Amino acid sequence: MSEEAQLERNGSEVSREGLGDTAGSPAPGAFGQPALSVAQLQSTLDTIPMYVWYATPAGVLIYVNERQGDYLGLPKDHPLRLGIEAGAAWDSYLSLIHPDDHAESGRLWSECLRTGSAGEQTLRIRNGQGEYRWFIGRAEPIRAKNGTLLYWMGVNLDVEERKKAEFYLLEAQRLACTGSWALNAIGFEYWSAQLFEICGLDPGGRAPTIPEYMELVHPEDRDFVVEEVRRMFSEHRGFDFTKRMVRPDGEVRYVRCVGVPADKGFVGTGIDVTEQEVLTRALRKSEAEFRQILDLTPQFITVLGPHRERLYINQIGLDHLGTTLDRWRDAQPSAELHPDDVESVQSRWNRAFLNGLPFECEFRSRRKDGNYRWLLARANPMRDEGGQVLRWYVAFTDIEERKQAEFEQEKLTEALRKSQEVLQQILDLTPHIVAVVGPGRERLYANQTALDYIGRTLEEWRKESIGTVHPDDFERLQSRWDGASSDCSAFELEVRIRRHDGVYRWFLARYVPVYEDEGKTLHWYSACTDIEDRKRDEERLQRENVVLREQINQASMFGEIVGTSAPLQKILTQVGKVAPSDSTVLVLGETGTGKELIARAIHGRSGRAARAFIAVNCAAIPASLIASELFGHEKGAFTGAAQRRLGRFEAANGGTIFLDEVGDLPMDIQIALLRVLQEHEIERIGRDKPVPVDVRVIAATHRDLKKLVREGKFRQDLFYRLNVVPITMPTLRERAADIPLLVEYFIARFGRKTGKTFRTIEKSTLEALKNYDWPGNVRELQNVIERAVTLSDSDVFTVDLAWLKREPSEKPHSSAALGDELMAHERDVIEAALAQSRGRVAGPTGAAARLGLPASTLDSKIARLGIDKYRFRAKPG
Repeated sequence: MSEEAQLERNGSEVSREGLGDTAGSPAPGAFGQPALSVAQLQSTLDTIPMYVWYATPAGVLIYVNERQGDYLGLPKDHPLRLGIEAGAAWDSYLSLIHPDDHAESGRLWSECLRTGSAGEQTLRIRNGQGEYRWFIGRAEPIRAKNGTLLYWMGVNLDVEERKKAEFYLLEAQRLACTGSWALNAIGFEYWSAQLFEICGLDPGGRAPTIPEYMELVHPEDRDFVVEEVRRMFSEHRGFDFTKRMVRPDGEVRYVRCVGVPADKGFVGTGIDVTEQEVLTRALRKSEAEFRQILDLTPQFITVLGPHRERLYINQIGLDHLGTTLDRWRDAQPSAELHPDDVESVQSRWNRAFLNGLPFECEFRSRRKDGNYRWLLARANPMRDEGGQVLRWYVAFTDIEERKQAEFEQEKLTEALRKSQEVLQQILDLTPHIVAVVGPGRERLYANQTALDYIGRTLEEWRKESIGTVHPDDFERLQSRWDGASSDCSAFELEVRIRRHDGVYRWFLARYVPVYEDEGKTLHWYSACTDIEDRKRDEERLQRENVVLREQINQASMFGEIVGTSAPLQKILTQVGKVAPSDSTVLVLGETGTGKELIARAIHGRSGRAARAFIAVNCAAIPASLIASELFGHEKGAFTGAAQRRLGRFEAANGGTIFLDEVGDLPMDIQIALLRVLQEHEIERIGRDKPVPVDVRVIAATHRDLKKLVREGKFRQDLFYRLNVVPITMPTLRERAADIPLLVEYFIARFGRKTGKTFRTIEKSTLEALKNYDWPGNVRELQNVIERAVTLSDSDVFTVDLAWLKREPSEKPHSSAALGDELMAHERDVIEAALAQSRGRVAGPTGAAARLGLPASTLDSKIARLGIDKYRFRAKPG
């Protein structure tokens, strides 16, 4: 018998024989030739991770694999598991399907039986415990080679988890106001129902075309969206932006669009962020108003994050510290505290951040003038609804006067307490005038010094009603005493007291009350210190200060410019002449000659001295950022421009801008700078309208600008604009006569910083310093002096002469060799300072302070020399 005939016979007998006898001898079965192959097939079907079933051509279920049987809860000996006899008809199988899926299942199965073609459906099937799960069921017809239908084979794939995920996704999108979409070059392939709802469209309609979609975009955002769509297709990259959509009813909604590239287009989400946007804008407005209020508050206030990160400080605080908001954010808190208070303040802060409770503490804070003042800090946390700390608000109150009064009172009280047993002996031996009076100001006791001074005995003084205080001071003393008596507080003032010979001398009188347990004043102790000599010295110093102030005003105000040599005096004369004008000045000279000091001196003597002096190192700013740094940019002008930023020229409006290393400016920036000099206006990046500025420009460079002009690297017209008043700084070699003065100046300056005092300067050292040619000029001299002061352990100032030796092959005045040597020397000095400050640049103990440089200037030098400042940081542990 042929194979086709055998299969046809098996198919015609399948309802009678089932799948054949899997345990007996070889016999024809429903699946093919011998029964042994049926057993193998059943074993295979039982091991695959799917639900498999077989049915006759008429649709009668005759076999299920082990997984399907277990799911339906069939007994182990159920005929459908063995496939040896006719199974369940469609009606009985239908009872296992969820009622909501009956109609579609019946229609689809009838269509399969009628046409003999495969079918697929997603439906829910009940298990043996009565629970329903989602499946994808597919029925495939199995035919003989001649096309005869032998049986139906079905596979059910469990998709319960996927259906749950789809449900949760749709529900999450609905709750999060998030829709999904798919887009290709032709248009939208898919829009979710939530996206229709966000845009106010009918969910039953089709996805809009791109033109229809653009009509929904707010007119003010349309150009931006068109550009984003063009860019995402041309660059095939993801995007994330927020735009406004106008619903058909006119309502405006903010929608955030996030998309990623797919095979033939993009897929992404649309999120309705209207409420967030409204709240964000309101929050920004509220924060701006709050900051304005804080800036107007006459109290030092800061705002910290939950992890103590610095967020904001009001203007009063910035003025107190003498810093900017950015520098304050980057600074270490300990740099602003008195060293004796660092540990206690940090301990209080650590406890507060652990327990999240309000607290207050007193400490000394360094002001911009370097002096410390006592502050009272009150910190309160702001929490969210869950109790988490969002912000710390800290208000600082100046309590310097109170603390000074407390210290004085504590000292006097402590002194009086310790001296109770031997009070009279001590008072009699003290060189100060001491008196004790009662609560009614009755005289009780005066020490021997006081009695000798007024020429009275104790009894005579007690009975005497005539006062010894100068008549002009008596009323002031009584007034202060009356005020102190009302609140029982100590006080002090300066008065003149008559001596026994009738001569009055100045005394500093301190009055301290002593109380009973009930708080009532028991006694007043008065201690008078002779300050006659001090008062005379003050009067003399006052007269001398007036004369000195007049001399200073008549002479010069050149800050740290030290020297009396003829070349330097010539330069200072030029500075005095050019400063009152608004002429552009070009300062030329080698590195380290003090070009910035000259620029500051010109600004300080000009009519713009009260306004800003902005210094810009043109060589330290990357070429891609220099336009933004100098001229500013508008919000959205380029990637990363999240907000409008004013440039250095606008920051210097009304004052002076110093362009150091102007020879390193790129050619396009030279053109923009020429426009500033000609038109007195700038253009921010991203702004099409010019901004007028009133700025005096002082430029400086160590390079040969005329040579750069000849080489085509510097614009000739810009050179002539900058070279209105050229000032060429003399090298230290040309003003060698100033070296002794500079050495003494730097020794005193760095000695104060390190707490060292030098009695004299070694003669050989001074000679070596005078004979050295100083390729690094004043800056090199300054660095050598600081190094020697730092390493010195004697009161005689010396310098290691090896520091001043040059290699024989060096050419002292070769510009290339000199530049390499200066860079190497500069790197050594900076690295030494960084090692001493453990990698810290700013602050009182930072490398900038040690080198006598502004922190910004040192940062630019570190970047230019390629120094890794982080390798000097102290490692933990």
